[in-house]
Amino acid sequence: MTGFVSFVSSGPGDPELLTVKAVARLQMAEVVLFDDLSSGPILGQAGPGADLIAVGKRAGRASPKQDHVSRLLVDHALAGQRVVRLKSGDCGMFGRLEEEILALQAAGIGYEIIPGVTSASAAAAAAGIPLTRRLTARRVQFITGADVTGALPDSINMAALADPQATTVVYMGKRTFADLAARLIAAGLPAQTPALLAEAVSTPDQQISRHSIASLAAHLQDAQSPAPALIFYGPLAEFPA
Repeated sequence: MTGFVSFVSSGPGDPELLTVKAVARLQMAEVVLFDDLSSGPILGQAGPGADLIAVGKRAGRASPKQDHVSRLLVDHALAGQRVVRLKSGDCGMFGRLEEEILALQAAGIGYEIIPGVTSASAAAAAAGIPLTRRLTARRVQFITGADVTGALPDSINMAALADPQATTVVYMGKRTFADLAARLIAAGLPAQTPALLAEAVSTPDQQISRHSIASLAAHLQDAQSPAPALIFYGPLAEFPA
């Protein structure tokens, strides 16, 4: 009998940000294939008999190939098991969800997608700011700072990214932000546009710091930690202490 796959969003790292449905699926799972950023206390929600398999990808580290991850999903489901594919943040944001769904569809395996708290929302909450502002930031845009090669994507819409009335959130952008900032300034966005760096959001190692786009570019060129991070820029709210 064919099993079933639940794509479960683990949120940014704090197990208290898991949804009730996410916890229920973890407790029922016979196999959990988890991302690197979904490990640690999140896995404590899995049932005691679940087989936990690490399949995460991190820049600069040896990682399982996507074909291998998809094959594991298919093989465990074909064996009749209840499988959870545990993804960090919201599983539909800048992950490999599409490739894995296509593999399941080709094998005739049923699946569901359980949404979660994306890291951008968690980081804004941790910083104590809204993502939108009624008069100055009426639009929010999420972008990836790295293509499949790790470089800044070539086909980016600089007019949209340099919009001074948009809040822009850059995922996976620490290595490429200096290049992006230079292009933003060349496109007319002021160098002193507020920026925020949020690292290891909702974990004990969380660090949030405020910059301008120019100073953040310089900061990231001088030193980078290995912690996962988001970059915000635009008309960011800053409230007095």
